[in-house]
Amino acid sequence: MERQAYRTRNPLAEFDELINQMGGLIESTVGGVPSTAMPTWIPLADVTETDDSYQVDVELPGMKSKDIDVEVSGQELVISGEVKERERKGVLRRGTRRTGRFEYRMLLPGEVNTEGVKAQVSDGVLTVTVPKTEVAKPRHIEITENKSGR
Repeated sequence: MERQAYRTRNPLAEFDELINQMGGLIESTVGGVPSTAMPTWIPLADVTETDDSYQVDVELPGMKSKDIDVEVSGQELVISGEVKERERKGVLRRGTRRTGRFEYRMLLPGEVNTEGVKAQVSDGVLTVTVPKTEVAKPRHIEITENKSGR
């Protein structure tokens, strides 16, 4: 009786392959930048909104602040960098860690104060706080009672 070889299925790798194939198809159709300049993956992120700001928390485990670039232009936030392959001794039997260039882009839903943007990294999470402009902040309107009955 012949034993079947079991292959561990990695859905993320399959998704990355699909993205790469789609990128190649689009590039061959309309042209564009070479695939080496394109990011290879997008980090996971949470975006929250308060009355005063937008906060973006991006998972970047093992990254140092010097290896991350944060840019705000108008309402667009771009977080990019590169996770370099570690030097190893021995044979790598299984590799599921993401390496290579990454890029997270988002268009913020309101007007922002680009001068007040702050970013810090702690425990593998990059937190970017983007303050809203005074125009974009919600304003509570007090309602008064008209005592004359009108």
